[in-house]
Amino acid sequence: MFETIRIDTDPRGVATLTLARAEKHNSLSATMIAELTAAAEQLGADPAVRVVILTGEGASFCAGGDLDWMRAQFTADRATRIAEARKLAVMLQALNELPKPLIGRVQGQAFGGGIGMMSVCDVCIAVDGAKFGLTETRLGLIPATISPYVVARMGEGKARRVFMSARLFDAAEARDLDLVARVVAAEELGVAVEREVKPYLAAAPGAVARAKALARSLGTPITEAVIAATIERLADCWEDPEAHEGISAFFDKRKPAWS
Repeated sequence: MFETIRIDTDPRGVATLTLARAEKHNSLSATMIAELTAAAEQLGADPAVRVVILTGEGASFCAGGDLDWMRAQFTADRATRIAEARKLAVMLQALNELPKPLIGRVQGQAFGGGIGMMSVCDVCIAVDGAKFGLTETRLGLIPATISPYVVARMGEGKARRVFMSARLFDAAEARDLDLVARVVAAEELGVAVEREVKPYLAAAPGAVARAKALARSLGTPITEAVIAATIERLADCWEDPEAHEGISAFFDKRKPAWS
């Protein structure tokens, strides 16, 4: 059914949603974005599913935007860029509003959109040694579409430590930033995730869904107006000369003019 993701559900109702583009470091292509949106709808509607684990194959959890997708955006018009950004926004919103616990099993590095994927999880467990970063400003862009979820997860003060600089940070700092709850050795990751899963199997699934919705309603409002504003800001960035220089430099494998 899916080309870029995989869903495996055990007899307990624990579904593992795996990003399955290891050769591309699980970067977010247009196909993967569409499939993740469909998967969120499918898992959310399945009464047999009690918990969802989000993870990736290979060395990376999610390396952000796919290079082919980025090339297409480079030459697209504003309306196309807005439409494509909205698809990513819809996917993140679908995962964020999933009426099941969503546990991030972060087995490797995550950048850009990968940080957004972590931020829509209810809790993330990461392996020691993983690296993270909001790297968009290196390209003359901004972490726009993912920003409501990143700031909601970290809080504005902590987000500003890493939101604009594009610097990489390790798993220990990711924990300090509230991006991840715990950092464990790779061989302990499965056990640590299972500890997060187990309590939900004793909780009423309807009450869990209502409690999650309540927590979201009391937190930072992520409204359609907020989402639309972030998309417009991203479109503005794509039209700025900095983005053209930054992305051209990236594909030409050279330093941008400001570096």
